[in-house]
Amino acid sequence: MRTGEPGGVLVRRLPVVLLHGASLAPRHCRLLGCAGSVALAAGGATAGALPVGDVLTPDSGRAALGLVSTYFGLVLLVAAWWLLGREVRGPRPPAPRSLLLTLALWAAPLLPGPPLFSRDVYSYLAQGAMVHARIDVYTHGPIRLGGPLAAEVAPVWQHTPTPYGPVSLAFESAVAHASRAQPSLGVLGLRLIALLGVALMVLALPVLARRCGTDPGAALWLGALNPLVLLHLVGGAHNDAVMLGLLGAGLVAATGRWPACGSVLVTLAALVKAPAALGLLAVATLWARRVEGRARRAGAVAATAALALATTGVATAVTGTGYGWIAALSTPASPDNWAPTSTLGRATGALLASAGSGLAPLAAPAWRALGLLATAVAIAVAWLRPPRPRPVYALGLSLMAVAVLGPAIRPWYLLWGLFVIAAAGPGSGVLALAVPPNGFAPDPRQLAFAVCGGALAVCALWWARHTPGPAAGGALPAVPGGHRSGRSA
Repeated sequence: MRTGEPGGVLVRRLPVVLLHGASLAPRHCRLLGCAGSVALAAGGATAGALPVGDVLTPDSGRAALGLVSTYFGLVLLVAAWWLLGREVRGPRPPAPRSLLLTLALWAAPLLPGPPLFSRDVYSYLAQGAMVHARIDVYTHGPIRLGGPLAAEVAPVWQHTPTPYGPVSLAFESAVAHASRAQPSLGVLGLRLIALLGVALMVLALPVLARRCGTDPGAALWLGALNPLVLLHLVGGAHNDAVMLGLLGAGLVAATGRWPACGSVLVTLAALVKAPAALGLLAVATLWARRVEGRARRAGAVAATAALALATTGVATAVTGTGYGWIAALSTPASPDNWAPTSTLGRATGALLASAGSGLAPLAAPAWRALGLLATAVAIAVAWLRPPRPRPVYALGLSLMAVAVLGPAIRPWYLLWGLFVIAAAGPGSGVLALAVPPNGFAPDPRQLAFAVCGGALAVCALWWARHTPGPAAGGALPAVPGGHRSGRSA
């Protein structure tokens, strides 16, 4: 592709890619994804998780147009990510620097807008304000805070304590204090912190990939450019970004020469969100493999545990928030979540109730208990199956099991395992469609507009596929570098 060709070249090139399996230059994937991000940001301005005073009524034309634009952009972004993945796995993959530029361009349009697909960021702000006001967040929900900030929290979390650890509460409190509890400023502050977490993820992925024998470009594609990262860690400003960033940094330290530092960093990640504590298994295993002799290996495991306990004690003492998060770990299990065990529990309870059985109330707890048992079995298999497992890969499988088999699941929970597996393992994009951009439960009208937006994007891609391109007359066009490509999808 010559740089002097007209701007419509992407539209003319796309049909050839979709129809014949030809190569689409990474810069064209970049443009397609950037267009999707711009459409997402434009739609989020009216259909995102706006402050309650700015939320438009569902029958508003602007809200409907925003919802259509959001899902139009989402499908374009997922398509661009998929097409870029083909290039990453192809014979002329883009360099990691090119992938990082793509990530920056896809993320930039999402930065100034409101949160997308979740209102959790308002919960973080309310919890931070509660800590600053010395209200126990492990006993009371945001309703105890009262005022306009608490009103921004989704109703399902108004009365529930937080399960987040002292490190998460520390930066939430700092942002709430600095923003003076103003939602727009607070969202910006928490998004900047989430970006720091994503930056740590991006720095850790190539290093981990090289040490685990995985292609760094493929690791960046799956673990950083993933639409779930863009929509939920950047767009939604979830604290999972900080958890994964610290976890990645800890694994880099543990796979290198600083396993003690790795233990501290992984513990800090767990003090953001508890699932990261599984990373200590990887740190202890990596540390033990660096030394000779049974006694020294046992000492490495003991040192990992001791450093984890010491880090927890220091962090808790500094923040002064206490250990109530341990008892509050069941908070994410909202009654209407889509976790397999919760869904089966509701279905079983409904069947038992229709049959007149008095066991109906026990169905959901029984399925959740089975889910926890299945999680424990999956983790044991990941770590104990022969041959001797790779610690980082086993950790990724374990985190995926916790996300899928646990009592609650959100689309961004799958990033816990995907991030680690991307670095160590030999369609996640569709899960971005699981919730509407405003973070509230969808109604039929909103679902219809979302389907319309996605359908428009699919129609646009279909139109591009069936529009004659520059190769309509015969041979496929030359790809960058002067070679022809006839690879299949």
